[in-house]
Amino acid sequence: MSIRGLKKKQPKTFKVKIITVDAEMEFSCEMKWKGKDLFDLVCRALGLRETWFFGLQYTIKGMCTWLKMDKKVLDQEIPKEDPISFNFLAKFYPEKVEEELLQEITQHLFFLQVKMSILDEEIYCSPEATVLLASYAVQAKYGDYDPNFHEPGFLAHDELLPKRVLRQYQLTAEMWEEKITAWYAEHRGIARDEAEMNYLKIAQDLEMYGVNYFPIAQNKNHTDLLLGVDAKGIHIYSINNRFSPNKSFEWSAIRNISYSEKELTIKPLDKKAEVFKFFSSQLKVNKLILQLCIGNHDLFMRRRKVDSIEIQQMKAQAREEKARKKMENQRLAREKQLREEAERAKEELERRLFQLEDEARQANEALLRSQEAAELLAEKAQIAEEEAKLLAQNAAEAEQERQRLEITALKTKEEKRLMEQKMREAELIAVKLVKESDRRAKEAEHLKQDLHEAREAERKAKQKLLDITRLNYPHMVKYPQYSPTDSRDANFEKGSIKLDLKDIDLKRLSFEIERERLDYLEKSRKFEDRLKELKSEIQALKLEEKQSGLYS
Repeated sequence: MSIRGLKKKQPKTFKVKIITVDAEMEFSCEMKWKGKDLFDLVCRALGLRETWFFGLQYTIKGMCTWLKMDKKVLDQEIPKEDPISFNFLAKFYPEKVEEELLQEITQHLFFLQVKMSILDEEIYCSPEATVLLASYAVQAKYGDYDPNFHEPGFLAHDELLPKRVLRQYQLTAEMWEEKITAWYAEHRGIARDEAEMNYLKIAQDLEMYGVNYFPIAQNKNHTDLLLGVDAKGIHIYSINNRFSPNKSFEWSAIRNISYSEKELTIKPLDKKAEVFKFFSSQLKVNKLILQLCIGNHDLFMRRRKVDSIEIQQMKAQAREEKARKKMENQRLAREKQLREEAERAKEELERRLFQLEDEARQANEALLRSQEAAELLAEKAQIAEEEAKLLAQNAAEAEQERQRLEITALKTKEEKRLMEQKMREAELIAVKLVKESDRRAKEAEHLKQDLHEAREAERKAKQKLLDITRLNYPHMVKYPQYSPTDSRDANFEKGSIKLDLKDIDLKRLSFEIERERLDYLEKSRKFEDRLKELKSEIQALKLEEKQSGLYS
């Protein structure tokens, strides 16, 4: 067979791009594929078994439409683009998420879609509930809160709150993060699937959860109402209130729903009840409403019947999977706890090791300081020993000095006593000398007086002799010859000589007295000088004795 023949047998294909909430995929589809073929391929690629909740949505002429499963893909009114884009989204919502969502992938896709609807404000949520939902979303994404790892600012790039809530409250991003983190810290130990399920359980109680809204009118001229289709039935809302329906039709109370062109008819199960008719803007809207009503009604009836073998198997597998995951989570929790305990023990050991190292370092430093102190003490001890020796030497010298001073003091006392005795003797001698001086002075005065008297007597005797001589020998002066009376004259001359000798003796005596007096005065002066020297020596000895006493 030729290569050209092989090429002719290869089927023609077209490319499609499937956009899920968190990923994009591209597939090559055969030209003859129906919508179900493409849908099954996507579900197999995702590992999804609960396919009845989902569908492939596309947008044409500004209107969102679901791909029909029983028609060829290329025969439907789809965008003319390459590749053709489809959104894989939840088309129908469960009444109770915890009971109906069996697979983890199903739960995860619902969680992402509901979260996106809340952030895009397609589902209204109160600010308090948005913070709680955001905390579960953070738990599902980041796991348990760890203050050491999840530092302030770790949610800066995550979109967690609707813009309406951010505008409503004038809070900074840090303040919102603090509020979310406060709830987030309380979810410790919750696994990702459990956090997502808690998110959905809170979201399913919101008024706008799972409701598809369509504008309708009670007549052909006005579109003043909204028709909502959800898992429980059909609801009629006023145009400005999507929370509280004006009237509701449960699926169990509806007998038939039909449309004709733009007219939509709802027939209650009670034949006597009034039939409700509404008008939509386009025929396509009625087709879409009918398609959603049929799908939700089928699921409503399916929930109230006995589960099929496939559903029972899926539920059993889900229970087993949940039990396995529960055990796995418990095991992981135990391992995590043990790991945390081991880490804490490790940190404690590291802290203890660091503490011991620090203590060892401090001990080494203390040892070094002790060695330095010991060396210093040894030096001080050596210095002290030397000082002790020096002090002992000084003490010995002081003792010798004390003994010397005692001896000196004794000598000083003896010398003092001797000096005092000498002083007393000197004083006695001085007194005696004074008395002797007075006596000698008196004697000198007496001698002077006697000398004066003797001189006066001599003068008188001489005068008398001259007088006598003139009377008895008048010519003796004129004639001095020798006569028989020469003997008398000789005798007289002898008497004169005797007088002259007596005068000489008096002069000599006077001279000796004066010399003795001068000697006495000289001795008295020397003695006074000696007394002064003795007094000075005594004063010096007293001062030395006082200093010796102070020194001792």
